[in-house]
Amino acid sequence: MTFLAILIGLLPSFLLVALGGLLRNRLSVNAWQGLDKLNFEILFPALLFVAASQRKIEVNAIATIAPIVWGLLAVGLAVGYLARKNGPERFLDFAGAWQTAWRFNTALAFIAIATTDKADAGVMAVCIGMAVPMANVFAVAGLSRGGSLGLWGTFKKIALNPFLLASLGGVVVGVSGLTIPAPVLAPLEMLAAAAIPIALISVGATMNWGALARLDRFSAHICATKLVVMPATALGVSLALGVGPALAVVLVIWAALPTASAAHVLATGFGADRELSATLVAQTTLLGAVTLPVWITVATLVF
Repeated sequence: MTFLAILIGLLPSFLLVALGGLLRNRLSVNAWQGLDKLNFEILFPALLFVAASQRKIEVNAIATIAPIVWGLLAVGLAVGYLARKNGPERFLDFAGAWQTAWRFNTALAFIAIATTDKADAGVMAVCIGMAVPMANVFAVAGLSRGGSLGLWGTFKKIALNPFLLASLGGVVVGVSGLTIPAPVLAPLEMLAAAAIPIALISVGATMNWGALARLDRFSAHICATKLVVMPATALGVSLALGVGPALAVVLVIWAALPTASAAHVLATGFGADRELSATLVAQTTLLGAVTLPVWITVATLVF
């Protein structure tokens, strides 16, 4: 598949983001925050659960995928930390920005894999199911070090994360081979279908569209870590380990995703600089409009 075809495949998603920018003032700030909360607590967990639970998952697939995605997250954490000297003086503010170097936009994950027939939503769901807990462990641990949250508070934040619970729940169902009754599955699928469009519109409404103009040494380092270093590492690891094309393409796409759109929400919850993390979300999202199709093209050609 050519770069242009992939870009066209992603175009509807970016148009929804643009629509959110146009609709920004039609709803109050509280209304947009309410939509984010709805997505975080209900819609995206439904999407993750449905994607993982509706495909038979082999235990050896989890054993293969988990160490790779955890290692890639560790690369993002380590390389991102090298930007510390150019970052904000207060560690809490740095931690709020640092997390954007490895966290990922789940909404775009399922959209991106639909642009190539070499990727599978079930494999992506397993990647996300394995990555979400570790990504949150890293993020919450860093923010806790800079804030006042204790060990028990940190554990609760991680253990009760709805993305974590839904992903792991879906993986358990997929591994067990259980079939969810149609009357129960149908409403979950309806909720899952609403997750991506609502998330993309909300991202556009809350995004700082002038963020690219403020790309400095610190933010450039963080963006390069997320959009270049992580997918390049995923490509190299996949080639070195000789993993199958289906997994390799998913790994590269997953690693190339822009940072999580809700990263600034987590930063705010710990008292970190919200504007800095929100700016990095905007920068990786806007730059990812170019880099993500490139990495999808590379992955489909190589594998």
